[in-house]
Amino acid sequence: MPKKTCRVGLIGTRFMGKAHANAFGQAPRFFDLPQDVKLLSVAGKDVEKTRSFAHRWNIERPMKRWEDLIGDPDIDLVDIATPNFLHRAPALAALAAGKHVVCEKPLAPNLAEARQMKDAARKSKGQTFVWFNYRRCPAVAFAHKLVASGRLGAIRHIRAHYLQSWAGPKTPLLWRFKKKLAGSGAHGDLNAHIVDMARFVSGDEVKVVHGAIAKTFIKEREIPGSKKMGRSNVDDSFLFMAEMKNGATASFEASRLAHGHLNDNHFEINGQLGSLRFSFEDMNVLEIFDARDKKNVAGWRRVLCTDPQEHPWFDAWWPDAHLLGYEHGFTNQVADMMMALAGKKPVVPLPNFDDAYQTQRVLEAAMASAAQGCRVKMSEIK
Repeated sequence: MPKKTCRVGLIGTRFMGKAHANAFGQAPRFFDLPQDVKLLSVAGKDVEKTRSFAHRWNIERPMKRWEDLIGDPDIDLVDIATPNFLHRAPALAALAAGKHVVCEKPLAPNLAEARQMKDAARKSKGQTFVWFNYRRCPAVAFAHKLVASGRLGAIRHIRAHYLQSWAGPKTPLLWRFKKKLAGSGAHGDLNAHIVDMARFVSGDEVKVVHGAIAKTFIKEREIPGSKKMGRSNVDDSFLFMAEMKNGATASFEASRLAHGHLNDNHFEINGQLGSLRFSFEDMNVLEIFDARDKKNVAGWRRVLCTDPQEHPWFDAWWPDAHLLGYEHGFTNQVADMMMALAGKKPVVPLPNFDDAYQTQRVLEAAMASAAQGCRVKMSEIK
């Protein structure tokens, strides 16, 4: 009997659109999926660019209006790969139509819109997913499994940073620098990922944000296509401290102005029995410290997480030590989404709209702390 095919409609044709299109095409080639997946349609506001995108990625139905894509009865899963301020409307429409929905992160530019999306998802027949793709790095998923197994004992301390350097004074006033469109700057763009990973790997939740600081260093940027300057009103750098429900302390920092850091997505988790740390710039490696080792042989172990028998998803890819890259996290997520849609268990938990809403609550609490200069309990953020 032929497999059922999940037919996907993609909204957005830029950076994330390319990453998603590649993942939908690659997943059935490498994974033995319980159902097939086909990228059937794509919508983008520029007709010619959308047609060109469709031709490049072998997509049958290019469209200008996302409303037409969602209205197509052949579409099972709607993929939203647009800027933050364009997430809510298509998500709500797709959920109302009973479609499955996968959305880029953060879920929305603000908590109110994220709440609407989360509430709509709870009422819909469709399943929801969010592209927190770093969960799908084998080393990160392996870290999650180690912590869940008790390998580190009680978690005492979490520290995470996500540092980039691309947003210097010569970078123009893109949508990411406008609060109305992005919601926040480095905070929503980068802290969203490390908050999600801290929650995912530790299995714990933020209880209190104890303090935060947000700074905008470059207040004016050149308007694209013009020599005029416009106001940048989002944070360039954002740091906050927190306490987790199970008692661990945590710190998070994000910057898009950190020279020497291209895509430095890093977390470290310190527990009663040991520690582990991960850096995306060396994404196939997880470093582990076992506090039970004798002092004369103690030290960090550099574990290459590429063993097809031991490390998540690698049995679908290459022989041991043949490394994965950025795009593979997206492909691994597509494979897990097809498992979930077929009623089967994914390799590790997938973030849905409710899960992403919990991360958005933490972002909101941190912004409130920075604005008011005070401690903010998560119980205050609804």
